Amino acid sequence: MEEHLQEDLASLSDLDEKSLLESLTGRFSRNHIYTYIGDILVAVNPFKQLPLYEEEVSERYKYHEKSSLPPHIFAVADRAYQSMLGRLGTGPKNQCIVISGESGAGKTESTKLLLRQLMELCRANSQLEQQILQVNPLLEAFGNAQTVMNDNSSRFGKYIQLRFQNSSVKGAKINEYLLEKSRVVHQDEGERNFHIFYCMLAGISPQDKEMYGLLDPTQYRYLNGKFVQEAMVQHWSAKYSEVSNAMDMVGFEDQEKVDMMTILAGILSLGNITFEMTDSDALKVTEKSQGWLKATAGQFGVQEEELLRCLTCTMSVARGESIYRLHNQQQAEDARDSIAKVVYGRVFGWIVSKINELLSHKLDSDVELSEIGILDIFGFENFAVNRFEQLCINLANEQLQYFFNHHIFLMEQNEYKEEGIQWETITFKDNKPILDLFLTKPIGILSLLDEQSAFPQATDGNFVDKLNSKFKANPHFEVVRSHSPLFTILHYAGKVQYNAGGFLEKNRDNIPANIRTLFINSVTPLLSVLFSATISRTGTLMPRKAKLKAVDDNFNSTRKQSVGAQFKHSLTVLMEKMFAASPHFVRCIKPNSSKLPDQLDSKLVMDQLRYNGLLETIRIRREGFSWRPSFKEFTQRYNILLLKPDLPLDKESCISILNTTELRGWKCGSSRLFFKYWHQEELARLLERLGKAAVVIQKNYRASSCRKKFLVLLAEVRRQRQAQREREEREEEMRRQQKLLEEEEERKRRLLIEQENKRPVSPPVPLPRKKKPEPRPRSILTGIAQSSHLAPVPRPRSKQFEATPFDNDLHENSDLMNLLGQLGDEERAKEKQKRRSNTIRWFKETQARKVARNGTFPCWFHGMITRRQAEDLLIDKPLGCFLIRVGQSREGYTLSYRGANRCRHYMIEMQSNGKYVILGEDRAHSSLPDLVQYHTQVGIKPLMEILTMACGQQCDHEPDYEELKAMMAPAKQNSINAESVEAIYEEPDHMHLQLQRLFLPPGQNPGLEAHKPPVLKRVSDRRRRQESAELVYNQEEETEHKGRPLPRLYPSIRLAMREIQQIQQQFSASQEQTTVPSQKPWGPWRKKDS
Repeated sequence: MEEHLQEDLASLSDLDEKSLLESLTGRFSRNHIYTYIGDILVAVNPFKQLPLYEEEVSERYKYHEKSSLPPHIFAVADRAYQSMLGRLGTGPKNQCIVISGESGAGKTESTKLLLRQLMELCRANSQLEQQILQVNPLLEAFGNAQTVMNDNSSRFGKYIQLRFQNSSVKGAKINEYLLEKSRVVHQDEGERNFHIFYCMLAGISPQDKEMYGLLDPTQYRYLNGKFVQEAMVQHWSAKYSEVSNAMDMVGFEDQEKVDMMTILAGILSLGNITFEMTDSDALKVTEKSQGWLKATAGQFGVQEEELLRCLTCTMSVARGESIYRLHNQQQAEDARDSIAKVVYGRVFGWIVSKINELLSHKLDSDVELSEIGILDIFGFENFAVNRFEQLCINLANEQLQYFFNHHIFLMEQNEYKEEGIQWETITFKDNKPILDLFLTKPIGILSLLDEQSAFPQATDGNFVDKLNSKFKANPHFEVVRSHSPLFTILHYAGKVQYNAGGFLEKNRDNIPANIRTLFINSVTPLLSVLFSATISRTGTLMPRKAKLKAVDDNFNSTRKQSVGAQFKHSLTVLMEKMFAASPHFVRCIKPNSSKLPDQLDSKLVMDQLRYNGLLETIRIRREGFSWRPSFKEFTQRYNILLLKPDLPLDKESCISILNTTELRGWKCGSSRLFFKYWHQEELARLLERLGKAAVVIQKNYRASSCRKKFLVLLAEVRRQRQAQREREEREEEMRRQQKLLEEEEERKRRLLIEQENKRPVSPPVPLPRKKKPEPRPRSILTGIAQSSHLAPVPRPRSKQFEATPFDNDLHENSDLMNLLGQLGDEERAKEKQKRRSNTIRWFKETQARKVARNGTFPCWFHGMITRRQAEDLLIDKPLGCFLIRVGQSREGYTLSYRGANRCRHYMIEMQSNGKYVILGEDRAHSSLPDLVQYHTQVGIKPLMEILTMACGQQCDHEPDYEELKAMMAPAKQNSINAESVEAIYEEPDHMHLQLQRLFLPPGQNPGLEAHKPPVLKRVSDRRRRQESAELVYNQEEETEHKGRPLPRLYPSIRLAMREIQQIQQQFSASQEQTTVPSQKPWGPWRKKDS
């Protein structure tokens, strides 16, 4: 049994379906969900959490050898990353990872794990890495939904392009394919709408629901009048917080988020508009849905009458005259649903476009970037009723299967024949004829669909009749005898029957001109942007940056592309990107249809193994040669193994290189070499050994070179020290001799004095009296005495010009060196002061009002201090103490934290949307106080350090730091003039008052207050205090209505919601009155309402 549990199925001795299934089943039962087939990874969805993705596991799979660790999705990420950098036997080349499998097989989760590991591999302490990781939860919320096959099914395809410069990620781009917009207005039994609607209704606060115009979820027709169970409300509420944080992290503005949520609420309200025919056969909105019409108009930012006109009639222009054609009830409902679908589709396209704009790399176009692409596209689907979306989804899977077959089987075996390699051909199920059935011009299925869509009078039945007549003899097409427009395609994964109802309308995807004009003129800027945008050939939304001129021409030219044509073109572009890169395959397997853990349905798994061609894949990986470099590529990469320079790039050189290795099983063709999939790692190991040897050689050479330099320096230092000693000894000898001379002179002088004393004394001769001279100050005398032999003290020298043992004639050039040092110091000081001034100005103009609360700075905010000053403040503080300071050389902040054995400093970055993020964290905050409050409960990564105590300032009455005092200067001037008057009143503390005046309303000049008469100043101060007290008292209300963005027509939305609630109350009251005639509901209801 151990043989059947091998990690690489290509090494199985008995290769048949039974042994293959037994091996996968045995590994699955032991929670080994990953298995190799050569260099291909098979992943079985466990439908449960497994301890396979912790940080320690991630670290083990960095730069590892494949054979040293069990199969893992992280190993695929590592292999793609190393291959992109050219470290695995091949030169640097773009890579792509193709994840395929049925719906529910685990493709989306595999994509998230691959992204996470790639960001770990290229970690450069950049916020861009966290932004890229936040893209997936954001796109999941808007593009995934629950189906009968999968609770988190991707209803769109995406190709994520990660762009690297050297080993660091520098940008990302998302390519999206074919969003299933019809899900917005209709879901089959057991299915749900897109996740974002349930996130909104569960996670938005009651106040925000009133702002957006959201009511009870069970009232919305687009949600089938159902909501999630109570146990799941908390789950969706957490998801909403995650999505909201993801939008903040990526860089969405607050107003953009409010506008987007308001538009989504408008889509839900639009679905509740119903119509009825009047007695005159005219169409009108039912009385019960009048409020929903008003709500939709307010949420979309358009006029109610204009919206009603778009729903009930179609305008066309003929010979310069506008002609209105009235709708019947069905046409009006179709127009309503069409608006909902196109609005949601454009919101999704705008999100993708915005993400690409925010994550685009800001590098020169001349800089060449490497790329890793990850393809996560919808899995093969076969429902009870399969529609246009399933046709496109299955076509995409056919294209991916063809790419897999072409790369693994067709291209490989053709090269064996061309190069003369003996090979027994392995047959495989080629799906090229099925692709031709769809894509051939002019008689492919998509071409015929476009042809029928061009005829206004054509029907879905006509389209199916056309297919039956053209393809009835095709072995992959079956005619279905039915009154409904049905047809069957024999796909590579099985037979699928399609219902062609709605094919033509979905393929046209037309937007009536009056609807587009209505939304372009909306007062909601986002909705106007969505409908003034153009659509590319691949169906990508391209918002216009310039003024809206000639919009109609661009729009009409792009709308000639049908949905099918756009999807076909996008698949072509995708295949071009993938064929230009080196592919890595991940084949996901769904173990059972019940989505239950620890259960494996052998028949279901065997079907997937068969149509994926895994048995043939194992055979070609075991017997074939997956790596096939040319002679030139191989010699350029591995000539170092031969240790010969200028090696010719030919066959003989390749064989000489390989003869120095112990590789077995390779073959040589006429123009290239053929290797097994494990040969790459063995050659990479040889290169690594040489690389380590080169490091040892470099280490020893550098050690020897540095030792020689050190000995020279040491000898020079010793020489200088010896010269210094000799100089000092000479000076000491000179001083000793000088001292002896002085002693000799002193002795002679004393002898003279003694001789003079021995002479007879003569009477003194009187002389005229003279004025005694005043004694000079001792310091001056001393200075004069010493100035004759002491040299001037030089200024301190700059570090830039520090003396070295190799300086030439330093004493002669000392004046010049000192002058240059002084100039350098002055320039650096000016530059430092300039940066400091710019940062203070940035803080004062953009940040002061955000940091301050109630007119005062928090105690943990310490202005602009250095790292050393912060550490000095924290050194004697307890564990968990912290402070926040302004960066000295950048516009941002630093959080200094007292750790267990040292102080740590976390950079706080300012996002483009004004949010605050600690570098490396995955959560954005609207303000610094919010950031501090959050991390008092949640630790800062990676050490999960919690903020416990703020490092307060030393003075309670004024800030400790100069820049904060400078900001208080205008307020301080006022306080001096008004000090006698203000002493009468009971006031807050001095610092609170000064900082409160710093934040005066814009346009108010604080300097004028000093010139007011005392009475006016007293009145003015009293009024200011009252306003301040009201501001504090009504802080929550002000924040709700004034401190955050609102929908453009917020009053209209509120009125519409009240009208809806009144109509619903009237309706329920009338029902109660009909049920219980004796009851009198109207009187009390009116009284309560009034």
